[in-house]
Amino acid sequence: MNASPLSAAVVDLDDTEGLLAADRQGLLRAASMAGAQVRATAAALDEGVLESLRSDAPPRTVVWVAGRGSAETAGSLLAAVLGGTISAPIVVATEAPPWLGALDVLIVAGEDSGDPSLVTAAATGVRRGARVVVIAPYEGPLRDATAGRSVALPPRLAVPDDFTLVRYLAAGLAVLGVIAPGVYADLAAMADELDAEAFRNSAGRELFTNPAKELTQRMAGRDVVFAGDTVAMLTLARHACSMMLRVAQQVVGGAGLSDVLVALGSGWGRDSHAGHEASIFHDEEIDGPLPRRTRTIVLTSDADRPGVSARLRGFDDVDVMNANDVPDAVTTGGDVPGAEMTPGNARPEQQLALLAVRLEMAAVYQRLIRG
Repeated sequence: MNASPLSAAVVDLDDTEGLLAADRQGLLRAASMAGAQVRATAAALDEGVLESLRSDAPPRTVVWVAGRGSAETAGSLLAAVLGGTISAPIVVATEAPPWLGALDVLIVAGEDSGDPSLVTAAATGVRRGARVVVIAPYEGPLRDATAGRSVALPPRLAVPDDFTLVRYLAAGLAVLGVIAPGVYADLAAMADELDAEAFRNSAGRELFTNPAKELTQRMAGRDVVFAGDTVAMLTLARHACSMMLRVAQQVVGGAGLSDVLVALGSGWGRDSHAGHEASIFHDEEIDGPLPRRTRTIVLTSDADRPGVSARLRGFDDVDVMNANDVPDAVTTGGDVPGAEMTPGNARPEQQLALLAVRLEMAAVYQRLIRG
């Protein structure tokens, strides 16, 4: 008889020692460093690194230039969440636009200081008199192109590229807080909440009190689709797909909530009690393997969860996930600062960061349970 998908797991999610032993690459530590990355950005802000960006006049446009990966995702999230609340539009691009000028702010974000597109964009911004911010390793060609004529926010902590989304979010929030009136992000509080989220999802937490482990359990043996009900949540759903592929080495799908509703309305994902009763007598050697069932995980904000849940009522194998969707038992945080907090009052951008950490840690657990 063929092995079921669940048999692929060789480490139990509640086996703390087994998980830590399987984590030979230090992925859990990397995934839990989101709060530290935000705190490092807050320290740079307190040190006055961004003061030269201040101006009496708001920018005409904020241009976020990034390559593929977490840097681009962070720019898209910031544009989706804050684009309608600040006076300057946020444009996410892969190169400097031809209209870039002295009235604009150019943010160049990425992991590679030698990336030709980033170097060219930064040099173009400097040449045209824009205020240039470099959120990347400040070395090599990127430094040569902008030295003395830009503001640099290089990474202060060594973290694998897969787990840098929150750093880019924090850096973008810090820059917008300086250049755009009305934007304020309490990075210290955000770091505390991210530490608390990482603690809730740590290997020592049991499954029923651990949101990341619970998500991993719900995904076990299933084809999985992540869905978002807004532009920001769809962007985060696609980030979850990337993390599952790159870290967990598992292929999952990403879609908008409207697409999911169309599929569900046509019968996809509906539970058949008769089919489940028949499966009791199913013999894989005679009948062949049963098709894998699909689990749909819909990402939403705390405020939108009631409406999204109402739209999905009656459908099977669909879970709604938001930042405040945490077990009550995690309110005792021990000696970890902020671990007793719950993200119930978090701002939209903080909710995105919290969900990102949970999804990234779930991707790590998906990888570790296979040993």
